[in-house]
Amino acid sequence: MTFHDNLAEYADLIVQVGLNVQPGQYVQIHTTLDSVEFARLVVKQAYKAGASHVDVQFSDNTITRAFYEQAPDASFDDVPKWVAAQRDELIDRKGALLWIDAEDPDLLEGIPATKISRYQKASSALLKRYRKAVMNDEITWSIAAVPSGKWANKVYSEVSEQEAIEALWNKIFEVVRVGQGTAVEQWKAHIEQLNDRAAYLNSRNYTALHYQATDTDIVVGLPKDHIWMSGSSVNSDGVAFIANMPTEEVYTLPDRMRVDGYVTNSKPFIYQGNRIDGFKLTFKDGKVIESTAQQGGELLNELLTTDENAAYLGEVALVPFDSPISNSNTIFYNTLFDENASNHFALGEAYPTTIQGGKGLTEEQLLEKGANVSIVHEDFMIGTSDMTIDGILEDGSREPIFRNGNWA
Repeated sequence: MTFHDNLAEYADLIVQVGLNVQPGQYVQIHTTLDSVEFARLVVKQAYKAGASHVDVQFSDNTITRAFYEQAPDASFDDVPKWVAAQRDELIDRKGALLWIDAEDPDLLEGIPATKISRYQKASSALLKRYRKAVMNDEITWSIAAVPSGKWANKVYSEVSEQEAIEALWNKIFEVVRVGQGTAVEQWKAHIEQLNDRAAYLNSRNYTALHYQATDTDIVVGLPKDHIWMSGSSVNSDGVAFIANMPTEEVYTLPDRMRVDGYVTNSKPFIYQGNRIDGFKLTFKDGKVIESTAQQGGELLNELLTTDENAAYLGEVALVPFDSPISNSNTIFYNTLFDENASNHFALGEAYPTTIQGGKGLTEEQLLEKGANVSIVHEDFMIGTSDMTIDGILEDGSREPIFRNGNWA
């Protein structure tokens, strides 16, 4: 298949499997100017699938950087109300939302952490209804990615920008199973395998997981009614979609108050256009009580103090070390890819969908069930080739889940 054939297959895969666009459905696409050509392909495919309207909002990295460098101080506590109105319309119309990620991993390097944190808080407060809709799978949403020059050069720093873009395109096609003309069929089989993993874990009903590896030794409690899920979700109308493309994980929520021990990151954590790396988090009774970082420590502390629950975990996800993205031996500097090459945790909010009866519960009710509630949800990678994970049953006995970084 030619490059253009692969592009067409990728766009079709996103529309058919990622978004699973339904006849008459409203679609919103958010992306940057680096992905204009690909966005056009997705729009055409969405209309072929029967979309009623496809609205695209483009951002520009240079303009975004200029905002953080030059905007008045008060601007970082003020988000325009039209941003919420746009998302409200998406929810009201039961639409589908697509993020096409082409961000520069170093976009906000050097920007004061307090500016980034303040604007994050203001955005989260304004978009509270939207965040709830996403976390509860009320609407269809999906994230995919295309190369930008800055991102490609970050991943492949020893070649020209054009060579780097071509190499990153090829790697993306590989890990999303594009290139043989059978991507849709391959994805259906892949999701079925992940669903089988989740079903097995649900049948065991572990009360906790014990992670051990170099510089990691942590016990993560699981709530009584936790649910393991795969990358396949179902919206409020019963329509399936894939939130992350690629996805290799099965995941659930931890008991927010029963996390004890320490964990070290295994891949760089790209947060708000900055790199946080070489960090270690120590937990007691669920909360991070100590953090150290070789790079990005100030921003990490800002994240951990975003609100009163940002220092608690909201997600535990299992991904074997021997998986397509990990085996590519590529650090993508992009959480969408790197989290699907590694076991990972998320700081902040838990998905209500990962606990029985969680959809529609109030924040207080979720907290009572052991689910964390926060305005942030940020994944960071912890998986290594020597990682061992034991599942702990109610009677205290243990079963092997991972050995040497892979499923036992």
